[in-house]
This record gives sequence, C-alpha cells and structure tokens, in this order.
Amino acid sequence: MQSGLYIVGTPIGNLSDMSPRAIDVLRGVDLIAAEDTRVFGKLATHFDIKTPRVSCHEHNERDVVPELIKKLQSGMSIAAVSDAGMPSISDPGFRLVRAVRDVGIDVFVVPGPVAAISALVLSGFPTDRFTFCGFFDEKKLRDDNKIRHTIIYYESPNRIMATIAAMARIMPERQIAIVREITKIHEQAIIGYPADLINITPPRGEIVIVVAPAPEHKMSDDEISQIVNDIASKSVKSAAADLAARTGISKKEAYRRILDQEASDD
Repeated sequence: MQSGLYIVGTPIGNLSDMSPRAIDVLRGVDLIAAEDTRVFGKLATHFDIKTPRVSCHEHNERDVVPELIKKLQSGMSIAAVSDAGMPSISDPGFRLVRAVRDVGIDVFVVPGPVAAISALVLSGFPTDRFTFCGFFDEKKLRDDNKIRHTIIYYESPNRIMATIAAMARIMPERQIAIVREITKIHEQAIIGYPADLINITPPRGEIVIVVAPAPEHKMSDDEISQIVNDIASKSVKSAAADLAARTGISKKEAYRRILDQEASDD
C-alpha cells in the first residue's frame, strides 16, 4: 500500500454493500484507526481482515491523532473507519484528515454508503440543493426552517416523536420523510406532513429525517389568520416569531397581524 491515510466507507446495515476495494485497503494497510474496535471487529471477522487496529474516537482524538501522524510520517499506511458509513459524516474523522493534510501527508478516500444521501434518494424530495444539519436540535429548528430547500437530519428513535411534534408546530407546511433502517430488512420511508405523522407507531432503529423544500406559493390571508388563531394564547413576541416561521412572512408583518388579531378580539 502507498503510504498515507485512507478514509474508508463501510456498510450502514447490509454487509453486501462493502466494496471489494474497501476490503483490499483494510487488509493491505499497516494499521486501522477504528471509531470502536469492538464494532469493527465484527466486520473484520466477516471479511477476514486481520490488520492491527487502534481506537480513534471523539473522546481520544486529541491524544491519538499526533501518534497516528508520527506513524504516517515514518512511512506507514493507515485506514480510518467509523462504526458505519463514511467517517467524518457526523462521525469522527475530519480532525484527523485536517491534521494529516496540515503536515503534507497524502489522504485517499474509499467511498461507501452514507445514510443521509441514501435517505434523500429514498424520500423522493428534490436533490438539486440540500443541507445536512447533522443530529436534530430543536433549539435550531426555527433558524433551520429559513433554509427553503431540502434539509436532512439524523435522529434517535427515543426522540423521534417529540421531533415530529416540534416540526408540526414550526414547519407544518413542509412534508417530511422518516427513513429508517436503511439497507436492512425493515427499511422503511414514512412520508407526510408532520401533523399527519404525530400519532404513528414510534419508528425504531437508525433514523434519518428528510424535510421537503418549503412550498413556493404564498399563504392566503385566511390561512395565515387560522394560524394566528392557533397561536393566540402565546405572548405577542413568541406568537409573532412562531407565525413568521410557519408562514414565511416577516417578523414585523407577523407582529402587526398578532396585534390586529388582539385588537379585533377586544
């Protein structure tokens, strides 16, 4: 193997997705830096990969990366793998790549499955522009809703129902796809508006959420008025922010409409 760092993609579920090149590289390098050596051990056993390995994850990266660079500078070849999919995509890896490049050592990629891209394709939503936001964070959802093209999140099955409820409040006009267990036996894509999915049986397994682009049509005054009525119990400031996020109108316009509604109620 040529000396350098090899970023190797591994299956996200179906072991048949392991590429022949990935197997050759993992057998041929001098050392494998694995996110979890125990998880990788199962893959290694299946594909008869006997290469020495070392743990490299987010909690020990700071200490391990300098040691890996020393080995690379001595002429070794090292492969980096995460527990599943492509390293660096919501997994450890990018710091190692950056550090290796900073010292002028070659970096190679051996592509493999990526859950975010696979879910995007399965959703049927537009793929010409999309933003991957990593693991879902409800605190950022209002800002994320300003992204008008397709959005992708990773999510835990323990939080998925609360996440759907949050989306129903903040982006009710955008369809979502709950894609789970990609490439596995129970692969499934559940698609609909958030309000329609609030009462589904909680999905299990590895989950990716894909959010469709915001609708291009402008809401009618009647539609906006209905939303105003739904959020009227909130404080004016909070209700205005909610109305702006859900309708796409400016916060100034939303504030005016809330005040107008209160005045008419009086």
